[in-house]
Amino acid sequence: MLEHHILVIDDDERLRALLRRFLEESGFRVTDASNASDARRILEGVAFDLLVVDIMMPGETGLEFLADIRKENTVPALFLTAMSDTENRIEGLEAGADDYMSKPFEPRELVLRIKRILQRNQASENTNTMVNFGPFLFDPDTGMLSKSGARLHITTAEQQLLTSFGKRPNQILSRDDLGAALERRMEGRSIDVAVARLRRKLEPNPRHPVYLQTVRNRGWMLRTDNTPPQH
Repeated sequence: MLEHHILVIDDDERLRALLRRFLEESGFRVTDASNASDARRILEGVAFDLLVVDIMMPGETGLEFLADIRKENTVPALFLTAMSDTENRIEGLEAGADDYMSKPFEPRELVLRIKRILQRNQASENTNTMVNFGPFLFDPDTGMLSKSGARLHITTAEQQLLTSFGKRPNQILSRDDLGAALERRMEGRSIDVAVARLRRKLEPNPRHPVYLQTVRNRGWMLRTDNTPPQH
């Protein structure tokens, strides 16, 4: 099996060396860059399985960098940063990150989170039913969402949200239901933001959703094509 190739982007040379050692000891292949400009140059010639990105870097920040490359690159990304407030996490998710870890960090947890992201982007051994709604088709096995046959990028958190909705189509899921499905890695307003981001990718008019609908004071539900709605 080929090693997963990770690009680490951080202006701290010592931390890059530590990350390289941790990740290589865990079986990953690692390339590193000291800033967004170097990372962009490297990405032009190499396909990576995952990015580990610092937010506060001289020049272009990690947030700006990821938001920009998300226009055409769907590579999974994890932010590793000293900025740990809820607002910072929300900004990271809005920029297109799949996960967010605060410094200082536990190396074993970082490796586990990276493996989880990679697993969500590969086919699992479990068999699940494809979820159809409107022009969309979602495969919970691979986390792949397509619209009229064309693949759409969704983050790991959005894959988990859509899997949760797909397992209980046309049923109302509360914020607590979704928090449990995400293993409490997102709660409260962070879930609201993730749902809103997913809705923007699904709905012709997010203000008047057709598929991912809000049920006032109760939560949300995904309206699919083949199951009667919950009453």
